[in-house]
Amino acid sequence: MTADDGARLWASRTGTDRGTPLVLCHGGPGLWDMFGDLAALLSDRALVHRWDQRGCGRSEPCAGPWTTERFVADLDAVRAHFGLERMVLLGHSFGGWLALHYALAHPGRVDALVYVAGTGIGPVDDWHGVYRENFLVRLGEQPERLARWRELEGRTGLSGREERERAVLRWSTDFADGERALEHAGRLADPWFPVNLECNAALGADQKRTSGSPELYAACRALDLPVLVVDGARDIRPRPAVDSLAEVLPRVRRVVLPGAGHYPWVEDPAGFREAVGTVPQRGAVPMRARASGGDADRPM
Repeated sequence: MTADDGARLWASRTGTDRGTPLVLCHGGPGLWDMFGDLAALLSDRALVHRWDQRGCGRSEPCAGPWTTERFVADLDAVRAHFGLERMVLLGHSFGGWLALHYALAHPGRVDALVYVAGTGIGPVDDWHGVYRENFLVRLGEQPERLARWRELEGRTGLSGREERERAVLRWSTDFADGERALEHAGRLADPWFPVNLECNAALGADQKRTSGSPELYAACRALDLPVLVVDGARDIRPRPAVDSLAEVLPRVRRVVLPGAGHYPWVEDPAGFREAVGTVPQRGAVPMRARASGGDADRPM
């Protein structure tokens, strides 16, 4: 599909045309959609829409711009491309930041927001140092992994295979189950694309400038739509950071999955599916499959 400024974006739609359409916003920034498992988990309950953010993954290379406002416009182009009047919007990690800002900009187009494993709206410096410490502790639980990651991190001119290996080692800390962490992280890296470092740096700086601002807090206080916050209790990003968002939203429900890390639908798919299936929506149609024949409504 094509954004309004001509950037070509990869997008996909799967699932069942029942209930409110669901649009997924992946993390990063600078990465790509890794929601194959999540789409499969929910595709019997709704049409699930996925996309790669501009210049990343399967979307065509471009020169940006790398701003939250531009990415919000791209998300609206995805919505328009698929002809969606309203949607449930699910954002994971950085995608939660993007989904939140879309909902603030276009509240009339969002029935509900699902904010997964984000880091809130407070200053980035409030949580990032703790995250870095937790990262080293968890990776250090497997000393050989920590040693290999440090070796790769300290080198330049890595091959594509080595860049993938370094990313998989880093992402392995996002899972609570150390025995399966490399397996889970390896699946995130398949298929593998180069990380867009320029995008990552620019949007990271953009987020840091905006986080903690009085304007952002005020906008979230006025956000009149249902929000579900889903956390994995064992995410190495400090979960209290999310309080900065949850405490100001007027209509929020929070679910913490105790055995999960940063990708809760991977480590607790049943718990995640149950949580998302109970999202209340602004309007008469809940996030459930509409009854068909004698079937009762079932959670998404």
